[in-house]
Amino acid sequence: MRRILLTLLLAAVPVLAADLKPVDEATYTAKVVAPAKGKVLLVNFWATYCVPCRKEMPQLVALAARLKAQGFELATISADEPEQAKDAGAYLDKTKVPAPVYIRRAKDDDKFAAGLDPKWSGALPASFLYDKTGKKVRSFFGEVNLTELEAAIKKLL
Repeated sequence: MRRILLTLLLAAVPVLAADLKPVDEATYTAKVVAPAKGKVLLVNFWATYCVPCRKEMPQLVALAARLKAQGFELATISADEPEQAKDAGAYLDKTKVPAPVYIRRAKDDDKFAAGLDPKWSGALPASFLYDKTGKKVRSFFGEVNLTELEAAIKKLL
């Protein structure tokens, strides 16, 4: 009986906002890309203040759920400021974005963006596609065309 009561009490506790792990230009590869080796990885940079980001996120989550069994993983990196981290986590929870979830804490945003792709200005949303070896094979700037994205992912699966 106590176990049932404890289970009910724990179920009533509000879920905390997603645990956003900090990532910067020095830790990006080790924290985000390397753990996904053996899978096709899409890294999506987004922010709560970015309307196109919030519009495409549920579509990316649905795509990730559909392709997960085939070896696809989605990682998201919020570009929100530290004071918006709670809001970013709450949005990820509401949208049911799976882990891993990160928050950008770059020492130099321009250097971080240029390190990912010299053509990337840092504008959001932006997504980067990695093959199973961890090699970046494609960059998507702005709202992504889901048909084009899915075709690019399926070529790598």
